Amino acid sequence: ASDARRRAASRPCACIIGTGSNTCLYDGKDVIDNVSNLGYLLGDEGAGSHLGKLLIRAYFYRELPDDIKTDFEKEYGDDKRAILNTIYNGSSPNVYLASFAKFFSAHRTHFYIQKLAAQAFGQLVERHILKYEGCNSLPIHFVGSVAFHFQDILKIVLDEHDLTLGKVIRKPIDALVQFHLEHIDQFSA
Repeated sequence: ASDARRRAASRPCACIIGTGSNTCLYDGKDVIDNVSNLGYLLGDEGAGSHLGKLLIRAYFYRELPDDIKTDFEKEYGDDKRAILNTIYNGSSPNVYLASFAKFFSAHRTHFYIQKLAAQAFGQLVERHILKYEGCNSLPIHFVGSVAFHFQDILKIVLDEHDLTLGKVIRKPIDALVQFHLEHIDQFSA
């Protein structure tokens, strides 16, 4: 019983935000709650594919500031048909949409890009994280390249919702290697 209480007391919220996104509540051993992810078409809030959709919409709806619009056109052109063809007829539309996260990263200091990223992360928080019981008293951990590169904006969004940022790991393999290196004696016995 004490092991179960310890696990329940230390349960974190775990989030993945890379090309796609997913979240869960974890008790140290098992996933105890998971808000459904609807994939890149209907969901993936906060993920690279979501950032790509926000950027493309803003471009074609003429909402981008002129300097960002100019850079967007230099990088991707202004051919709506070509961009939409790649999204709707390409072999990996989610990966294509997520590729726009590089543009986000290159322009991360621009107020408008920060606003779009905060919007995406706000939707992740509101549609997923806030659904977990006790989330305001739990650390919210993240894995993935989008989380890693935008952790400053992610922290601001979490603070606005009275949530605590936990660890942010770019690649889970790095943490796994570190864990095994720290526990090598246990595995070789």
